[in-house]
Amino acid sequence: MKNTRAALRYAKAALNLSLEQKKEEAVVKDMQEIVAVFEANKELSVFLENPVVANQAKQDALVNVFSALQPLSNQLIALLANNNRIDLLAQVATAYLSLLKKHQGKETAVVTTAVALTPDLEKVILAKAKEMSSAHISLENKIDPSITGGFILRIGDLQYNASVAHQLDQLKRELTQTNYSA
Repeated sequence: MKNTRAALRYAKAALNLSLEQKKEEAVVKDMQEIVAVFEANKELSVFLENPVVANQAKQDALVNVFSALQPLSNQLIALLANNNRIDLLAQVATAYLSLLKKHQGKETAVVTTAVALTPDLEKVILAKAKEMSSAHISLENKIDPSITGGFILRIGDLQYNASVAHQLDQLKRELTQTNYSA
């Protein structure tokens, strides 16, 4: 993702303003809608990134697409348009949602497994996640058959790798780096 630092700055500003005005929950709905629309319509991102289209036309199109937004969200779109950063809207919305979760003490743990999680395994992984973070944790399961077995748990920038592929790789490194002589 390009310009993630700029998107994060706009998201922080939007979050601070929404918290001051006590409208963070209303803005959350707007940001979720923005993310959903951008995920469903990749053409919208292409349109916003097009340097030939004027910023006012981009802003007008977004106001038409997102007609039921809160005034604060509309101000964010106007600010992005005025600063020639309208193409960052989807990234700003995603960053806003992430920052608000963090502010509320919630975090999503991404669990990568070779197969879908069973309820028993989900409990074990949730317990491990609670050891790694004091936040209220929700699990998101991604399936990657290349890890062979076990799991990889990622919470924010922390990672716990208990995959079979990782353990085999460690064993291979140890065996190739050690000079055994008889």
